[in-house]
Amino acid sequence: MSRKVSIEQMADAIEEELLKYNNLAADEVKKAVKKAGKTTKNDINGSAPVRTGKYAKSWRSKVTAEDSQSISVTVHSPTRYMLAHLLEHGHAKRGGGRVRAIPHIAPAEEHATTELVRDIENALKG
Repeated sequence: MSRKVSIEQMADAIEEELLKYNNLAADEVKKAVKKAGKTTKNDINGSAPVRTGKYAKSWRSKVTAEDSQSISVTVHSPTRYMLAHLLEHGHAKRGGGRVRAIPHIAPAEEHATTELVRDIENALKG
C-alpha cells in the first residue's frame, strides 16, 4: 500500500510503518514461543521414562512473564521436579553402582529451539 507524504511528514510516516511492523513481529514471535513451549512439553511427555506414567503426565508449559514486546515460557514438572535431573543424567544406587541416564529433556529442548528459529524466520519473511 502506498501513500503520498510531503518531505516534512516523511519521518512520521516511516516511524508509523516501523511501529506497525514491530507490533506485528512481536505478536508473531510470541505465538512461535508459545508453540515451542507446547512442543517441548509434548516431546518430553512422549520420551519420558514410563513406570507409572505420572512423571510423564506431570509436565506443564506456562507463560511466566509477558509484556507488549517480550514473553517468557517455562516448561516444568510442578509435582515430579525432583526426578528430572536424576532421570536425565543418571544417579548412584544406594547399594553401589549407577542407574543409566535417560535423556529426554535435552533432546526436546534442542528440537524446540530449532523449530522456534524456523518458525520465527518464516513469520518474519512472510
